[in-house]
Amino acid sequence: MIARTLKNVWSRELRNRRDVDVYLPASYASGVPYPVVYMNDGQNLSDPAAAFAGTWDLDATLDRLAWRGIEAIVVGVHHAGRERLSEYSPFRDARHGGGDADAYLEFLVDTVKPRIDRMFNTRRDRDSTTIGGSSMGGLLSLYAFFRYPSVFGRAGVISPSLWFGQGAVLDFIQAARTPPGRLYLDVGTAEGAGTLRDVRRLGRLLVRKGFRRARTGRAKVSAERPDLRYVEDSGGRHTEAAWAGRLEDALAFLIE
Repeated sequence: MIARTLKNVWSRELRNRRDVDVYLPASYASGVPYPVVYMNDGQNLSDPAAAFAGTWDLDATLDRLAWRGIEAIVVGVHHAGRERLSEYSPFRDARHGGGDADAYLEFLVDTVKPRIDRMFNTRRDRDSTTIGGSSMGGLLSLYAFFRYPSVFGRAGVISPSLWFGQGAVLDFIQAARTPPGRLYLDVGTAEGAGTLRDVRRLGRLLVRKGFRRARTGRAKVSAERPDLRYVEDSGGRHTEAAWAGRLEDALAFLIE
């Protein structure tokens, strides 16, 4: 794996700057184009000095996936500190405010993605473009899949904060057209009764919206390549360590 950092990327949409880390496969010099995974909370992926509470061990995960013949460019977009909650929330919350996800997604779609496509060998079609994240980043990724179906054909929705905005994202999905593509959705059973209930409700909603569901657990993805991979991690908590443990399974499903 080869890591590069684009420093202080300016967002005209949000009027702020942030770093963007780019992780290239070891085989990158071959010149072939790769699918791209855009990850929210990019500073938590691999650098212990920058991570909030431990990393996702992305380096080791990508190495294991490469041994399996699964490779992609991963783009870790750092959050904007105090503005994170606002930028990652599609709808305002009565207690916490927010609601600037549309502007943030415009930044990803109109500024970050074109720059990545210019600088690196990427596959640019929607089916080769994934967005993923956990907690608020998971909520944002879910919203992005339905909000920008022409851009993001796959999404990793990890322990999403569906409670934010009083669950308004569920109403949004209920009313939205179901795009083709692939969703990975998971939750830890020790994240709290409310979180578990909300994610199970989302899983049922997605099935009603037409997504085919794979088996739960960590079984190998079947040859049918179902639209929805739903995982409940027994004893899993709302932590970086828990998400790191599920990352390989998530990326394998989303990239293959």
